[in-house]
Amino acid sequence: VQLVESGGGLAQPGGSLRLSCAASRSIFSRNSMGWYRQAPGNERELVATITTRGGSTYYAGSVKGRFTISRDNAKNMVYLQMSSLKPEDTAVYYCWAWPSAWGQGTQVTVSS
Repeated sequence: VQLVESGGGLAQPGGSLRLSCAASRSIFSRNSMGWYRQAPGNERELVATITTRGGSTYYAGSVKGRFTISRDNAKNMVYLQMSSLKPEDTAVYYCWAWPSAWGQGTQVTVSS
């Protein structure tokens, strides 16, 4: 297993969660990383990405200003800090490494 997510769960609208992704060093040290999500009945969509050294990030418009992606190169970890959560953020969140490595996914549910 090369990508392992954790940190999903249930949050109230307006609340926060932090997702973590542990990556094998062979993947982490050379690749851009990111997070995707897939809600029931929807296609998988890009949430955020971060370059190898963390110098550049990208966010989908639906999460910009609410989510923050970061990486700890010393620990081979990628994080997604999610704030001001909305019910429409409910989905399975997947860690991704360029070009096509995927984690198993972690469920995020936003509900009161």
